[in-house]
Amino acid sequence: MTPKDLLLALLVIVVWGLNFVVIKVGLHGMPPMLMGALRFLLAAFPAIFFVRRPQVPLRWMLAYGMTISLGQFAFLFYAMYVGMPAGLASLVLQSQAFFTLFFAALLLGERLRGSNLFGLLVAASGLVLIGLQGGQAMTLAGFALTIAAASMWALGNVVTRKLGKVNLVGLVVWGSLIPPLPFLALSLWLEGPELIGHSLRTLGVDSLLVLAYLAFGATILGYGLWSRLLSRYPASQVAPFSLLVPVVGISSSALLLGERLGTLQMMGAALVMAGLLINVWGGRLLDSWRQRAAGTV
Repeated sequence: MTPKDLLLALLVIVVWGLNFVVIKVGLHGMPPMLMGALRFLLAAFPAIFFVRRPQVPLRWMLAYGMTISLGQFAFLFYAMYVGMPAGLASLVLQSQAFFTLFFAALLLGERLRGSNLFGLLVAASGLVLIGLQGGQAMTLAGFALTIAAASMWALGNVVTRKLGKVNLVGLVVWGSLIPPLPFLALSLWLEGPELIGHSLRTLGVDSLLVLAYLAFGATILGYGLWSRLLSRYPASQVAPFSLLVPVVGISSSALLLGERLGTLQMMGAALVMAGLLINVWGGRLLDSWRQRAAGTV
């Protein structure tokens, strides 16, 4: 990877890692479902006039928009609204990697390797430790909703795999047309017209900057640069960078929001990261050891 592309990869990781702090700040001025509707409305317009629609069937576009966009962020925004810390949200959401493995095996017939299962076991034990330490720092409802968000992200990943090679930026932009109306319906149901009206009337500069960051920074810029990297390098070389997202998320939330992890949460975070590392590199290390062992026989 060239130095320029390495810097672009790190830029994406920083943008996505800070995303969780931005969401937390945004929830101070907007209810979660309304924020979701406005975020995807801005992500779709005016970008759809400049980005070509990907050649995918409408049913798969709907499946993508309803899972990775609506499902993931409806659960995530509400999780952080009811007490999920930004740093822990960035970490727990990475359990999507294991949900993706499970759903891909169940729905696409992909085979799970031993390293995947071991990594899943290690990460799951870490999530249990994180879930055990609730209290003021984290609510059980927030934790459960973040797990639900990760599962929806994973279903969206399976939809993307089913589509095969597709313009990721086009998929994200055109897929953003789908969530606004369901988000608005959820907002009317859960938050009510009075809160919606009050939030829109009192929308301040901070809220507008949050929406701009989520729509243009985390969505269009982030996925645009990520798509560029995936088009130039093997996925195995690009994907591991995503492991740095919770590192940025946890450190930035500690620095900017004053969040601190409890002892069990720190132990759980270490186990989740270890499980993710095993999932990404465990199979390669095992193959390498087998090749060395075979060469010495």
